[in-house]
Amino acid sequence: MEYISTFFTALIDLSNAMAPYILFGLAFAGILHELVPESIVTKHLGNENVSSVVKSTVFGIPLPVCSCGVIPLATSIKKSGASKGATLSFLISTPITGIDSILATFGMFGWIFTIYRVITSMVIAIAAGILTNVYDKEVEKPVLKFSLNPMDISAQSKAVSSEESCCCSNDSACESEEKSKFSIIKAYKYAFGKLLGDIAYPLFWGLVIGALITMLIPQNLSDVLVEHTWISYIIAISIAVPMYVCATASLPIAAGLMLSGVSAGAAFVFLSAGPATNTVTIGVVKKMLGTKSLYIYLGSIVIGSIIFGLGLDYVFNVNDIDPKSLIHMHEEVGIIALISSLILWGYILYFIISPYFKKRSL
Repeated sequence: MEYISTFFTALIDLSNAMAPYILFGLAFAGILHELVPESIVTKHLGNENVSSVVKSTVFGIPLPVCSCGVIPLATSIKKSGASKGATLSFLISTPITGIDSILATFGMFGWIFTIYRVITSMVIAIAAGILTNVYDKEVEKPVLKFSLNPMDISAQSKAVSSEESCCCSNDSACESEEKSKFSIIKAYKYAFGKLLGDIAYPLFWGLVIGALITMLIPQNLSDVLVEHTWISYIIAISIAVPMYVCATASLPIAAGLMLSGVSAGAAFVFLSAGPATNTVTIGVVKKMLGTKSLYIYLGSIVIGSIIFGLGLDYVFNVNDIDPKSLIHMHEEVGIIALISSLILWGYILYFIISPYFKKRSL
């Protein structure tokens, strides 16, 4: 019973600390989605230069898209003419941060840690994009297959015409998208329907795993990790690279690691590398951008995360700051935090349970 009580106490504390910022971030994300048309994202990323890489990184920072949802968006950008470097920097910067994750990071770790996370993700993404444009200049030649069959020729001509109609430069198609009216209902449906639905499962498991880490990691293991920081770095990077976890859902896991005695730098490695990589994205990068870009992608994230993690630990050692002091989890919980936590868990459980009821009704 003691373990169960400790688990639920940790789970409640994590939920109360994060819920208000997650809900506010989701609302802001819905408004941002309505105000900023996707055509703006796809217009400025075609050149193989530093400017396109920086633009794609800046575009990706505030977008509330997880490491799974960024794949179709990056594919769309690549097909619209974006360079390999711009596409790769977008793939890295977008899932690491998002307006919902930024606000949740601020709520749990404070503004210094939040700014550090945003800036370092930009540096890693820009470095990867520039390296890709410099060292991976292989141009993919499209293979066009035509048939002499009249039926196939008709189908091919329709496909080409439909593709041309979808291409958006500066014509009326883009203008109509940009001039679409703002809808608070659409913003709500996107934020608390599509977006929260996409992250409900990873957020649920992130909170549960974070609470389990806080409860189960024995004190002697945390002492070893504190004494031998490099072990915690290896563990963090080994888990983070193949694992699918979104930026917001990674926060309670990182908090659980730090509360168990793991250094802030090692927790940062997980926060940086976890959302940016997973086995699915690795496969997509190899197929879409090639082997060289894949090596640059993984190398930039792993090396960059470790370097900036070491930098974070160096700052704490110099100033003799306890990493646990970063985490803002207070015993006195306000009514807003409690209500936000109840609302968030209501949505999470709805998105987890509702599919089972729909299957039974069919």
